[in-house]
Amino acid sequence: MELAQDLVQRIRGVIGAEAGFVPLHVPEFHGRERELLIDCIDTGWVSSVGSYVDAFEAEVARLSGCTHGVVVANGTAALQIAMLVAGVAPGDEVLMPALTFVATANATSHLGAVPHFVDSAYDTMGVCPTRLRAHLEQVAEVREGATWNRQTGRRIAAIVPMHVFGCPVDMDGLDAVVADWPMVVVEDAAESLGSTYHGRPCGSLGRIAAISFNGNKIVTTGGGGAIVTNDEALAKRAKHLTTTAKQPHPWAFIHDEVGYNYRMPNLNAALGVAQLEQLGDRLAQKQRLFDAYAAAFDGLSGAQLFTAPEGSVSNNWLVTLILDPDMAAQRDTLLKVLNDAGIMTRPIWTLMHRLPMYQDAPRADLTQAADLEARVLNIPSSAHLGAAL
Repeated sequence: MELAQDLVQRIRGVIGAEAGFVPLHVPEFHGRERELLIDCIDTGWVSSVGSYVDAFEAEVARLSGCTHGVVVANGTAALQIAMLVAGVAPGDEVLMPALTFVATANATSHLGAVPHFVDSAYDTMGVCPTRLRAHLEQVAEVREGATWNRQTGRRIAAIVPMHVFGCPVDMDGLDAVVADWPMVVVEDAAESLGSTYHGRPCGSLGRIAAISFNGNKIVTTGGGGAIVTNDEALAKRAKHLTTTAKQPHPWAFIHDEVGYNYRMPNLNAALGVAQLEQLGDRLAQKQRLFDAYAAAFDGLSGAQLFTAPEGSVSNNWLVTLILDPDMAAQRDTLLKVLNDAGIMTRPIWTLMHRLPMYQDAPRADLTQAADLEARVLNIPSSAHLGAAL
């Protein structure tokens, strides 16, 4: 209980004694959102065709260091289509961290592919290249330019590194593994808009990437996602598939394959255009909040503030505490005390293989992921909490 009360005091010292419950992360609307939404309504362009869709796609791509963007209904749909156009087929296996949001595994399952869970690194909380290589050496082989799981007989078609809470994965280490074990890299950049790895934006670090604009992300379209890539052919196919695979024609309904009605409406894109105009300010606010937490937690006993490793810049989407190993047993007590004190605090996700639908999926030794699962907490991280600091 001593750590719990200490955390309450230190966190309150940063966020202030706000009345009522302080949520984990709320959307911020301080720009032209209302103006652009009204323009959509007044002009009648509210569905999946409109100038804001085009503008949002272009700006998302630019901010991600890519030349092409395709906006869709949500981040899960973005990841599903990104994997599909990158060559993941039914029956393939897709490597991903066990420590991820369920959408990473669900998007794979929607394709008829099989999630294959791997361990996480302590310095990034993302895929651990060292442990990934050791696992592949145990279970996989390379045949005819592709990687195959010797135990299941399935092709390992892709790996999906997920940048946890905005902290970039060790992509240099991952690329070195993929150089020896061929597979496509599809970034799950759902949480990392504005983050960079050695100066390169997240979203540009693999063959193709998926971003989320859910209501709790650093910028939001209410619901929404985007596919970004530097591969023109992949972008064109993604746009075609997400628009019901309809061929252009003045009046005829000609669809040349099974497609998806996944396009983002102009209304949501208008919200996104206004939100992206504020991204620089939002990142600055969140850095100020992170710095204030870092100062407040100086000398804290029992937990430490998670910080992106050298060479990486996080967007600080969710501020994260990692409990000391001997404090892991107190995690749930800490959660209760902090939430009862009006400070929304949550644990990291349940490891994917613990969920009933994925308990039989192939997996590596997950010792480090399980350790992190037991010790990670997120605390209030809304950008407005850093605005007045």
